[in-house]
Amino acid sequence: MSQTALAATDNTPAKDDTPDDLAALRRDLNIDATLLGHELSLHSTWGLFSPRQIDAGTMLLLNHVSLAEETAVLDVGCGYGPLGLALAAQCPQAAVHMVDKDFVAVDYAQANAQRNRLVNAQAYLSNGLSHVPGEMTFSTVVSNIPAKVGKELLFLMLKEIEHRLQPGGQLVVVTVNGLRQYIKRNFNEVFGNYQKLKQGKDYTVARAHKPHAL
Repeated sequence: MSQTALAATDNTPAKDDTPDDLAALRRDLNIDATLLGHELSLHSTWGLFSPRQIDAGTMLLLNHVSLAEETAVLDVGCGYGPLGLALAAQCPQAAVHMVDKDFVAVDYAQANAQRNRLVNAQAYLSNGLSHVPGEMTFSTVVSNIPAKVGKELLFLMLKEIEHRLQPGGQLVVVTVNGLRQYIKRNFNEVFGNYQKLKQGKDYTVARAHKPHAL
């Protein structure tokens, strides 16, 4: 690839790229990663979140999520699928739903599920939980929450997740540290509980659970 094409990957416009350079930029990016002890081959592309490697927030969440007898798992804002697919590999007995509002992300997540023969995972378009089927409930919901998601949408998403969690089910999220106090307040308001699983230099992993009915 020419130096101008390499510059373009760093968001620097280049005026003299050749057709071969542009074709190279359109090719899938390949990521081979070990997630929850499973070797996964993931494809990504420019324009998706963290397209060249699994981001540090996702890795932190996966290192601190505790899984029990999962029946149905939801990954909200799945991107090209590293969280949801890692959980699908770890919990083959569970139906794993991956949702994103970006159709490119959904296409890649679905293709990655097929690529890794994870027949218990599916990806589809949904803004938050707006298109999650019917009254389906989940034992675990995970999300790598974007820093700029907007507090209104985030609160709505938490309320929808609480409604869809099975009694005893858990929500585990990773956020930038700047959202840590907001997440703590809203977990306590929506779920009545909050647990900080891990706070790193840049990210915090937090958990809430849906109490069993009395």
